Amino acid sequence: MPATPAALARDVVAVRAAGANAVHLHVKDAVGADTLGAEELTTVLQSVRAAAAIPVGVTTGAWALPDPGERVAAIQSWTTLPDFASLNWHEEGADEVAAALLGRGVEIEAGLWHAQGVEAWLSSPYRDHSMRVLLELPDGLDERDTQAEAERLLTQVREGVRGRPAAALRVLLHGEGSSCWPALQQAARLGLDMRIGLEDTLEMPDGSSAPDNAALVAAARDLISAIQGM
Repeated sequence: MPATPAALARDVVAVRAAGANAVHLHVKDAVGADTLGAEELTTVLQSVRAAAAIPVGVTTGAWALPDPGERVAAIQSWTTLPDFASLNWHEEGADEVAAALLGRGVEIEAGLWHAQGVEAWLSSPYRDHSMRVLLELPDGLDERDTQAEAERLLTQVREGVRGRPAAALRVLLHGEGSSCWPALQQAARLGLDMRIGLEDTLEMPDGSSAPDNAALVAAARDLISAIQGM
């Protein structure tokens, strides 16, 4: 999995050529852990943007900085900005982190992992400022359960925003491990946004090992074409 700025830049070029129209990155520190540090973020963004013109998103996961105040301070210290950032709404301090991102002009991708996360987002004053919601489906689900969970969360989101400005919000359906490929196929059938990468699965659709992110993107494109061309 690419982690250094140079490796990420090479990978972004490859996935863009394979058909990706945006990328989601986890910036790493010197020991390989996720970081929200301004210096590390600037180095990665400059490297990637010099290599390819493509929207770049980053994570703001609480595992990088558990304290919400420290996450807010980190975002306020950024000197180079990503195009968007994923924000998990079940995490403590989500509203404060959202305010910090919006205050810096960074678009928000609302990560909703379960029903409680959806409810937290629906009641947030920043809900209608999200560029889209990212419905996260866990590993361990088979194809049938993946489809059922996707429908349940999607219905909860749509019913919660009915008649309000967020009703036209874009939705990205995203699975992990066993739910990854079934979620992508479901997203293709429903016309939703989707994503794929080594963060999500280490396997190709046929169960073989994925050689890299570009191969996953190319395989996803083939599946999408097959489903939407039907």
